[in-house]
Amino acid sequence: MNNQKAVLNTSTLVIGGGITGIQTSLEIANSGNKVYLIEKSATIGGHMATFDKTFPTLDCAACILTPKMVEVVQHPHIDLMTYCEVRGVSGGPGKFKVKVFQKAKRVDPAICIGCGMCSEKCPGRAPSEFDFGTTMRKAIYIPFPQAVPNKYVIDAENCIYVRNGKCGVCVKNCNVNCIDLDEQDKEVEIEVGNIVVATGFKTFDAGKIERYGYGKFPNVLTAIEFERLVNAAGPTGGNICFRQQDKKGNWIFKDDDKEPESIALIHCVGSRDENHHKYCSRVCCMYSLKLAHLIREKLPGAEVYEYYIDMRAFGKGYEEFYERIKAEGVHMIRGKTARIEEHNGKLQLISEDIENGHLIKQTADMVVLAVGLEAGGDTQMLAEILGIDTDIEGWFRERDLVYDTVSSSRAGILVAGACQGPKDIPDSVAQGAAAAAKVLQNIMSDAVNEEVDDMSVKEMELDVINTL
Repeated sequence: MNNQKAVLNTSTLVIGGGITGIQTSLEIANSGNKVYLIEKSATIGGHMATFDKTFPTLDCAACILTPKMVEVVQHPHIDLMTYCEVRGVSGGPGKFKVKVFQKAKRVDPAICIGCGMCSEKCPGRAPSEFDFGTTMRKAIYIPFPQAVPNKYVIDAENCIYVRNGKCGVCVKNCNVNCIDLDEQDKEVEIEVGNIVVATGFKTFDAGKIERYGYGKFPNVLTAIEFERLVNAAGPTGGNICFRQQDKKGNWIFKDDDKEPESIALIHCVGSRDENHHKYCSRVCCMYSLKLAHLIREKLPGAEVYEYYIDMRAFGKGYEEFYERIKAEGVHMIRGKTARIEEHNGKLQLISEDIENGHLIKQTADMVVLAVGLEAGGDTQMLAEILGIDTDIEGWFRERDLVYDTVSSSRAGILVAGACQGPKDIPDSVAQGAAAAAKVLQNIMSDAVNEEVDDMSVKEMELDVINTL
């Protein structure tokens, strides 16, 4: 193996602005070293920013996350680059050159004061990505009220002016002249010594399991959609109500007086499934229990059912949380759900009841599908750009699953958080801190050890197999 030492650039690139990327960036920057934090959306925060509460303590997710987001944007050693993507990497450990594609925001963040006059008058509308399509937003928008940076950005795909050269209403209503509708995308190059990949995950597409009726029955939701529904900053202010069609036929949540009287939560949707993902997504049992608690809190009279295969409460305080939710009157039904049908405006679940040894039919007003986690859609492309490996399920592969879970197959490039495999927030934060420690170790030694740079993990595995 090659043990050559490379001269180190002390700057670090962190790819992904979720809780893992934020933690990693702050750990490195607090040591006085430069960090470039790249996020492809218009705000940092990731999935955690969409949650109402965290399990098992039921702490406010925003109360934990928002101060860290503000610390990032105000930190003198962090260069925050939102609306950006990595398009190329050259060089080697300690001296990477990274090409970064910057999408045109068409709003100057240095001038924008976030008054909202432009968005108020904008005629363009599109489903809100931050709310997972449960409500609509304008073509010029801030993803959510606590977004960082808290500046408007223009969605080129849905901007009437960008599409056909007509409109410009936002420009006419901007009092500080910060909008340039003709701004173009550009590419910049940065030089860094280490790269940390913290791109997170995406949720399983529930529409792939047709028997559950997702996309067919409007009140069959995914858990991430339900997270936005129960969130006080969500489309209904946290009130649980039915999905309705707006004037243009979009199925969205609007606050009204109609509340479900019974809600069923189905575990393991897309996980522990031979037809989709065989692995356990680890968080689904716990977030389903959390959602059951929030339902009971907001709708005390509602009946809540949890359909599960096995209850995997594996972390500190998790088993106690499970016992707490059972004591709150949530009905626990062990068994797989075969299908969901609709009868007389009600959803009917046909399921196993393993403990009583028979099939059951249960009606509910709303069904929440606990979708599993899977590798992000751009994981494979990014792996090819960076020259690192992914595993059979598409996650970024670590150097060793036991003793080195943050190093990748290429020296100088680390992986952290849920891009490496399903994990909860505490584990993601811990792994982000571990990746930062590796980076700081390299910086302190003024070199990156290239001991695996000339051999991929897959090649090493084949080498081990051939010697057996």
